[in-house]
Amino acid sequence: MRLLPGLAAAAVALVLAFLIHALVPSLPAMTLAVVLGVLAANLPVTGGWTAGRARPGLDFAGKHLMRGGIVLLGLKVGIGDVLDLGWLALVLITAVVAASFGGTYLISRLFRLPPVTSLLVATGFSICGASAIGAMAAVRRIRHVDTVLPVALVTLCGTLAIGVLPLLVHPLQLSAEVFGAWTGASVHDVGQVVATAQTAGPAALAIAVVVKLTRVLLLAPVTALAGAHHRISLRPSGDDAGLPPVVPLFVLGFVAMVALRSTGWLAEGWLEAGAMLQDVLLGAALFGLGSAVRIRTLLLTGGRALLAALASWLLIAVLGLAAALLIVG
Repeated sequence: MRLLPGLAAAAVALVLAFLIHALVPSLPAMTLAVVLGVLAANLPVTGGWTAGRARPGLDFAGKHLMRGGIVLLGLKVGIGDVLDLGWLALVLITAVVAASFGGTYLISRLFRLPPVTSLLVATGFSICGASAIGAMAAVRRIRHVDTVLPVALVTLCGTLAIGVLPLLVHPLQLSAEVFGAWTGASVHDVGQVVATAQTAGPAALAIAVVVKLTRVLLLAPVTALAGAHHRISLRPSGDDAGLPPVVPLFVLGFVAMVALRSTGWLAEGWLEAGAMLQDVLLGAALFGLGSAVRIRTLLLTGGRALLAALASWLLIAVLGLAAALLIVG
């Protein structure tokens, strides 16, 4: 019963987010869920309630529903679609993810962000936004509260991409295919990729989604490496008792869903139902995370983090554009 107020609030926010998205398709529902969470946390009428009675349910959504959404995210990734890009494209996308991860981590540390925050920002920016942040936090056993700022930053910069990248198509003289590949290689969240790429038409959207989902596929090996490193750093004296698993069950679930999608056994209706349930789970989780953001605290402590995020966003945009020109060219 203590979870009910927060989960009910998340459900109401989800309905509102989907309604706004239906009216304004360029605004991704997942981004709206975060924004609504931030508003709920900072408006006088609802701020006290989200910090009080609703907090247990909102924290539950931000942690556990996020993991369920990550599992179902695997149903969007088909190995055949990824392999159709060709080996050069796969190598380039992997290189972009690796360079984005390392570069963002270094930038964050240069701006004197804590190692935990730097790790989560690097993961979210380089792979798949808030979903990747949630997965990395679980693997490294990072506190739920420490994921709030990275999620806010990745949402902000992903939303910035929706507005900025389409404005650069004509100045940079990009074809629809190059723009789509650029979007898929550099924008953070899947919904933000769709919102950005669709401005250049169906050809851009088609390649953007496949490139983006190739980045999503790298979630499993990256978190596995992070989990292995974490175990090595925590191992007391060869005794594995009490150490976290190398790969959490929900990441294995993500891999299983990728494998299931790749078999071709699932009818389109099941895939659509899975995508809908994934949106519901991730939307509720993102509302829960957004509801923990206090604007006043963010302004006082997040100035360096914002500058680091913008610098990282620019780095990933440049890397993604270079890869897109090589992939399509």
